[in-house]
Amino acid sequence: MLRGKARLNVEWLGYSPGLLLEHKPLQAGRAQRSPRGNESSLASTLKTLLFFTALMITAPIGLYFTTKSYLFEGAFGMSNRDSYFYAAIVAVVAVHVVLALFVYVAWNEGSRQWREGKQD
Repeated sequence: MLRGKARLNVEWLGYSPGLLLEHKPLQAGRAQRSPRGNESSLASTLKTLLFFTALMITAPIGLYFTTKSYLFEGAFGMSNRDSYFYAAIVAVVAVHVVLALFVYVAWNEGSRQWREGKQD
């Protein structure tokens, strides 16, 4: 039987092998959690991660070349050397924006799942 911190970590992950953990009877009026809830949560998390991964790759690169060609060299008439510099700044800002959005979405998704689990 696991005790202390190891037991909490195993229970938190939702993994409960019959030989390692003692089984507690369900409290009256509480329904048993279905494993489908964990699967949909995992799928949602994976979709969020894949979306932000694609956004992290495409947004800075796309903004770099777009702002360099059309905005800085085209509209502002900057030299090739200056447009590289300012387009790189735009790409770095885009990376930070995508990271901030990912942290915001992950934080809200985690707190929503925590609230739903707490209400069960």
